[in-house]
Amino acid sequence: MTLMVLPGVYAPQEDTALLADALRREVVSPRTRVLDVGTGTGVLALTAAMQGAQVTAVDVSRLAVWTARLNARLARTRVRVLRGDLTAPVAGRTFDLVVTNPPYVPSPARTAPRRGRARAWDAGQDGRLVLDRICGDVPRLLEPGGVLLVVHSALSGVRPTLARLRSAGLTAEVTERRRVRLGPVLRTRRTWLCSRGLLSPDGQTEELVVIRAERTR
Repeated sequence: MTLMVLPGVYAPQEDTALLADALRREVVSPRTRVLDVGTGTGVLALTAAMQGAQVTAVDVSRLAVWTARLNARLARTRVRVLRGDLTAPVAGRTFDLVVTNPPYVPSPARTAPRRGRARAWDAGQDGRLVLDRICGDVPRLLEPGGVLLVVHSALSGVRPTLARLRSAGLTAEVTERRRVRLGPVLRTRRTWLCSRGLLSPDGQTEELVVIRAERTR
């Protein structure tokens, strides 16, 4: 699909492509209610809509909301795009499928940025400021049999994600793995990442994972 990417909005990269591949393998029908958390350009929301689903997308960034709405119009697909913090705009609703490519890049800063482009990727020193909130919030939004698909870097810790989702009553497993070259942000943080034990001195790549979690009851 052709996408417009407004300045300051996270452009789809290899993590988005990996999650989109996983999304296309899910069974989706016109009755499937899908939520895209942190939609950015809206590419994942559009992927689900093109499969026939009823799609709601959320982002905290006004620019991202405008971009996703524009891309939905250009693609002639119906996506409801809401502005707000993670799942807050859909409180009280439930979904059959939730997809999310959240900020997960470890950062020297202890807190997440409140504005600027880095808000789309920086997530605290362990990269889990947003991931942990998603693991806590999303299970309550899933219908029985509902599925969460989340992509993030192994640098942010795969085991903590699996443990938190399982403790919330979901079955969870890694379904996709892909090793990619370090992007420009991680390359500028190589020394810091090495000092934290997250990267070896000669490390040139990171592993991306997609975790699939299902509510079985």
